[in-house]
Amino acid sequence: MKNKINEQDYINAAKQLNVEVAMVKAFAKKEAKSSGFITDSEPRILFERHKFHKKTQGIYSTKYPDISNKTPGGYGKESDQHKRLQKASSLNRNAALESTSWGLFQILGENWKDLGYTSLQSFINSMYESEQKQLDAFIRFIKVNKIDVDMRNKNFRNIARKYNGPNYAINNYDKDLEKYYNQFSTK
Repeated sequence: MKNKINEQDYINAAKQLNVEVAMVKAFAKKEAKSSGFITDSEPRILFERHKFHKKTQGIYSTKYPDISNKTPGGYGKESDQHKRLQKASSLNRNAALESTSWGLFQILGENWKDLGYTSLQSFINSMYESEQKQLDAFIRFIKVNKIDVDMRNKNFRNIARKYNGPNYAINNYDKDLEKYYNQFSTK
């Protein structure tokens, strides 16, 4: 498996964000469970059909509702995510890549510019490179969105809203993150 992050990587990330290591680990567990890669060469992804629908003004939704739909969900199996991305990419590559959540921390591709990458492709390349690069994207996302303050204050609702979006409560994002934080903070 490609360069997995280790304990020292978590410690360094926590120092950069001035938060507890348990908080960083909680995100990794919530977002990807175990790894930023599903094979040696493929990062863990989640193709977001509602994002693709919005980015393409729904022009593919009638013919391809599995990859373009105004309704979130319909993700299917994890093993099908790269196939779904490839299908969407054949219609609109940039919209497809920006509509995908990437790696161990599931950073949405549309954030590439705000996170300081020189191009969408440079962000994608880093997601394929290593879990360390995926962790770097997470750190950038936390800083840009000022989530670190809420992490220090353990305001899980604000963290979840800023990180996962306004519908975070539907999937208990805040409660899961707090549960995982508590698991790691007792170790």
